[in-house]
Amino acid sequence: MNKKDLKTVEKKLLEDRERLLREINHLDRSFGENIKDASGDLSGYSFHMADQGSDTFEREMNHLRMTTEGRLLMDTVEALRRLYRGEYGTCQTCEKKIGRERLVALPQARLCLDCQVVQERTSR
Repeated sequence: MNKKDLKTVEKKLLEDRERLLREINHLDRSFGENIKDASGDLSGYSFHMADQGSDTFEREMNHLRMTTEGRLLMDTVEALRRLYRGEYGTCQTCEKKIGRERLVALPQARLCLDCQVVQERTSR
């Protein structure tokens, strides 16, 4: 990748980092909220089993989204570190160059396509 490409990648990664931070912050604020909080009911207890199930489902979904967004944020920050250290675009396994198309599609990529395929096959 040339310097112009790297600047474009840096801008994309910084934008992604800010978006992910906003999303995680929003999820964190809404994590404790549920339908009763929005309606003004302060009791903290659901009166019906279906409400309890819905509340539990919402909390679990928020937790899953926070976990997913947190992992993507960590990958994004690590990609920025590699970029600033001059290591961006090099596979962390075989140390070959990662294809430009892959980096455009997934700027956080740390493995070339071949090593990614091997890793996914062995982790099953």
